[in-house]
Amino acid sequence: MSGRLYVIGTGPGNPAQTTPEALAAVADATEFFGYGPYLDRLTLRAGQIRHASDNREELDRAKAALQRAATGANVCVVSGGDPGVFAMAAAVCEAIDHGPEEWCAIDLVVVPGITAMLAVAARIGAPLGHDFCAISLSDNLKPWPIIEIRLRAVAEAGFVIALYNPISKARPWQLGAAFEILRAILPADTPVIFGRAAGRPDERMAVARLADAEASQADMATCVIIGSAETRVIARKGRADLVYTPRFIREDAK
Repeated sequence: MSGRLYVIGTGPGNPAQTTPEALAAVADATEFFGYGPYLDRLTLRAGQIRHASDNREELDRAKAALQRAATGANVCVVSGGDPGVFAMAAAVCEAIDHGPEEWCAIDLVVVPGITAMLAVAARIGAPLGHDFCAISLSDNLKPWPIIEIRLRAVAEAGFVIALYNPISKARPWQLGAAFEILRAILPADTPVIFGRAAGRPDERMAVARLADAEASQADMATCVIIGSAETRVIARKGRADLVYTPRFIREDAK
């Protein structure tokens, strides 16, 4: 007998940004696995069970959820943002890939959500209006030299870059190093957006020139978006600046 395993994201933290499809999954599930602060965003009814774990226990969490689903339970694995962007959907798939054959029979439903870069972009205008990429600056799961190679490659290719996991107490230097790499390639006036806690009461949005951007402007609740050479800032009297990347690029653009 096999149950169902939902993998959902709660969005960036504003309850209005949790999708109806995710809420339907929450209503259907009986057990919930996730990082404690993400589980705290859910309103559960009597009889629904929480299994909270540390944020670095992703693969163990996925295996525990799959074990319960294999017994016939309807289980929900909870991420922040979108579950497929630097989150739990990949961990669940990895666990299935290396797990017992019976896990392949589980009804897996990955529910799309709103990830941080989309929430930040919407708050500030349209910086992701043309080609863009997302890179995690955390070197917990990949070596820093690979991150450096990718930063150089996408900057030289002209992508707008969304940086996840930019800085923490355990990783205080990576964002500053990333800025130095990008300053050697991109124009000094390239816009850098520091989008913290988009949609939450403690939201903070700031825009700086790449030449002036400082790592101290970010924390782990911040998604940093670095524009391309085409990205523009519109100053508006009495209102916050708008940042956008035009959908048209000249044929002779670098």
